[in-house]
Amino acid sequence: MTEKSYATVIIIDDHPLLRKGLGQLLEFEPELKLLAEASNGEQGLALAIQNEPDLIILDLNMPGMGGIDTLIALRDAGITSRILMLTVSDTVNDISQAIQAGADGYLLKDMEPELLLEEIKKAAIGQVVIDARLTELLVGALHARQTEPEPKLTELTSRELEVATLLAKGQSNKQIALELDISQETVKVHVKHVLNKLKLCSRVKVALYITQQK
Repeated sequence: MTEKSYATVIIIDDHPLLRKGLGQLLEFEPELKLLAEASNGEQGLALAIQNEPDLIILDLNMPGMGGIDTLIALRDAGITSRILMLTVSDTVNDISQAIQAGADGYLLKDMEPELLLEEIKKAAIGQVVIDARLTELLVGALHARQTEPEPKLTELTSRELEVATLLAKGQSNKQIALELDISQETVKVHVKHVLNKLKLCSRVKVALYITQQK
């Protein structure tokens, strides 16, 4: 079966203008396909479960079920889609909460459209994307509140360990597939197993954990 040549996307944001503008930005990018939009966390959770997109672009500050609560609900529901936070907040607490809850990336809404699109494309294929202005804050956030039970690399198969190691090097699903001579769909399955076995909720945490073992 031929793999699809685009990544599927769902937008969860309570601002109609943002959703419309971002949707138009994605519309002209053949590597991305917008599946659906949601104006709140509850609707976004339902759409994610129904569609299983490759990427979810999630706002942080929403009325009702906020971005962090939505993120936690998505991970608790077993959603392994890449989740990219797109927000106006650059506070340490918000970044830390997002990473701890399972976000795979964190970008600010004031980015130039062309740069934002490039970062979204990277996130869609499995790269961890963080706004360059937040790098130092992220380092602290990643090392904060390490309270999860210690995962064990011995739980992984040799192939899963290979995938986890390449994740830690920042490689995308496509790059991992090429290096290991397997399909991107198989890479996705291995990533899901790695997350489950290590009891980690995002690629960011896998990368951090693998790096700390060296």
